[in-house]
Amino acid sequence: MAPLTQHSNTPALRHAAALDAHVREVVRWHFSPETGTPFWLDWAKQSGRNPATEVKTADDLCKFPHFVDDWLRDEPNESWVPNAYKGRPFYVFETGGTTGMPKQRVSWDDHKTDYEQFSATLDDKAFPRGSKWLMLGPTGPRRLRLAIEHLAWHRGGSCYHVDLDPRWVVKLLAEKRFDLANEYKDHVVNQAVTILKHRSDIHCLFTTPKLLEALGETINVPDAGITGVFCGGTSMTAQVVRFLCEEVLENRAAFVPTYGNTLMGLAASKPLTREDKYSITYYAPQPRAILRVVDPKDTNRTVQYGQWGRVELSTLTKEFFMPRFLERDEAIRRPPCPQFPWDGVGDVRPFGMMEKKVVEGVY
Repeated sequence: MAPLTQHSNTPALRHAAALDAHVREVVRWHFSPETGTPFWLDWAKQSGRNPATEVKTADDLCKFPHFVDDWLRDEPNESWVPNAYKGRPFYVFETGGTTGMPKQRVSWDDHKTDYEQFSATLDDKAFPRGSKWLMLGPTGPRRLRLAIEHLAWHRGGSCYHVDLDPRWVVKLLAEKRFDLANEYKDHVVNQAVTILKHRSDIHCLFTTPKLLEALGETINVPDAGITGVFCGGTSMTAQVVRFLCEEVLENRAAFVPTYGNTLMGLAASKPLTREDKYSITYYAPQPRAILRVVDPKDTNRTVQYGQWGRVELSTLTKEFFMPRFLERDEAIRRPPCPQFPWDGVGDVRPFGMMEKKVVEGVY
């Protein structure tokens, strides 16, 4: 199997050493009786393995089997509480539920750390510190509402919210009830328009690409005072990104696409350029998470740069350890860039999208 970090420049070597050290620390934490997670301690006992001594580098994560998503559906939440956090009340965050019963993740502060790190990547001119935010997207039971609000607070601002129930939209679309889906979309967008018309101090927006397009059909987004848009949710083709940048935002507001979920955190994107023809490349928030693009028929093998493969995620925090989870996405493996000296994932889209119809909804 190709190593996770293969590049010989100094930043990459420094990063690789730091990543290996982080992996060792997190694995020891989750497999030590004093601090460890009951699920993983039981897994080690049942398998006869001792990851605390076996795992020395990021590449050694491949000694684990793929994480089974049903574990987060079937196991009691307490099984995922590290002994170091025993007795502390926890958040319960859910995934979107597009592949069945939503997966649940317990958490305490990871969402705050993830979004504080992401904040450091934002341009203060586009996302002015002290400005207010509008979040136009799903709130509970996802962590996104708390995360966006914390991002606003961390940058010195407050946050307005318009709720969205993407599960209901997906159900409507799957049943081909398009009129109702569009009516619900209008209902959500009209609430955002009302807030923007009556609160002139909002300059930062989080929303999904489809809702941003719908918002742009109702009002002129830059004229409403928006200077920066943080956008995530459904996959975005280069054509969609160009349309949003040039037509909806008129190149007057920054467009920052992200790739993230309840299980990973938030992957930042390489700055968009015309030279890249608006193709998006995302970089995992290493060392807290690692993304690999693997051969779907041999997931121990990383595909070559420029090739399509399935996205594999490993999450590595003291709150949550999830090795080698096969995401429901596929992507092109992209090389490191100056800002992120590790592999990226490009043109992310639902896995098998070219062979079957995938319902994504508005999120």
